[in-house]
Amino acid sequence: MQIENKLDTNKYTPHYTNYSLYLKYVKRNFDIILSLCSIIILSPVFLLVFILVRFKLGSPVIFKQYRPGLNESIFKMYKFRTMTDVKDKYGNLLSDDLRLTKFGKLLRSTSLDELPELFNILKGDMSIIGPRPQLVKDLVFMTPKQKLRQTVKPGLSGWAQVNGRNRVSWEEKFELDLEYIKNVTFFKDFKIILMTISRVFKRENISTAGMDTSEDLGDYLLRVGRISREEYSAGLIESYKITMGK
Repeated sequence: MQIENKLDTNKYTPHYTNYSLYLKYVKRNFDIILSLCSIIILSPVFLLVFILVRFKLGSPVIFKQYRPGLNESIFKMYKFRTMTDVKDKYGNLLSDDLRLTKFGKLLRSTSLDELPELFNILKGDMSIIGPRPQLVKDLVFMTPKQKLRQTVKPGLSGWAQVNGRNRVSWEEKFELDLEYIKNVTFFKDFKIILMTISRVFKRENISTAGMDTSEDLGDYLLRVGRISREEYSAGLIESYKITMGK
């Protein structure tokens, strides 16, 4: 496997992303209005969750993590923390499943942990609807075709999330992302918003089957034998370099 990190938009974009008038001129205004109204309306919820996270999980309340955005530019994404900082006797953080508390699982299942991303949308890092922002270490394992998902801004919710979320395979997830960017319209975005609200209330497909948290792309590729241990290690090193370059 050859790890590629730069997206050749000239080579791939014309065949995929439909740069409609909505995507060019309307979608950003839609994001600003909807994110700002949501922040104002949900301010009591923000305050309540902030207090509960501080009391139950400690500080810092807001979890910040670098994620790849539009054209692979790296931005800092905000979420409410859902895990503790419990470490082993050597000072290393325990695995995610051991640090994820019942309260943290509740935040994830209700998507309340995602609320701070509204500020990312207001800033312009993200959109209300778009492919979900994956980890930097996921990006380095994507194929050039899969990286086409980076030709639009990542979203708070997306076509893959309302069609299986973490219960679909990585391959299916990427295909759904590419299906979305081929035809970005107001009506499709509005449909995804309504479907997202329904999925949140039903609390469906929160995690990968048999796992408390979703599996990273590199871990998945290594587990199914798509990449070697050496390629996996090289990908981790590359993702570390990208992150440290910020």
